[in-house]
Amino acid sequence: MTDQPGTADNGGAAFENMVSLLDYPMFVVTTASEGHRAGCLVGFTSQTSINPPKFLVGLSRKNHTFTVAQEADHLAVHLLPREELAVAKLFGGTSGDSTDKFAQCGWSPGPEGMPILDAAAAWFVGRVSKRFELGDHVGHLLEPVDGNAPEDLGELITFSDVRDIDPGHDA
Repeated sequence: MTDQPGTADNGGAAFENMVSLLDYPMFVVTTASEGHRAGCLVGFTSQTSINPPKFLVGLSRKNHTFTVAQEADHLAVHLLPREELAVAKLFGGTSGDSTDKFAQCGWSPGPEGMPILDAAAAWFVGRVSKRFELGDHVGHLLEPVDGNAPEDLGELITFSDVRDIDPGHDA
């Protein structure tokens, strides 16, 4: 009976098949706390409110960025143009446990001391208003406090651009 549409056993497989067809934009999330900088490639994100504006970022508990983010009051969320795939690979394919990613890319200190990537097509810094469990990730609900976005973003890095990156950590 597991092959019948709508059965509980088939739900997980159907969900996996459905979301594998989507081509979400990818983000690089950076943060800083207690003298430590961290950042990672993130695909689990969503705007959650228009007024007041709120944005959700899911960080894996196994990720170095998660560890630093737990002590941080703010996160910076970046969109990268497609020509900056090397930066996405840096933040998605290496671990901050053993690599200083910021020594390998251009960045500058931004609002609230957050590291802002030079490669970003657009970015915002958000205050963490709430954290909550999301399975193997922890949700960080952000309230934007500052940012920069042009009139046109051009072509951005999406999941299909990075699906072959071996992650620096398992999810």
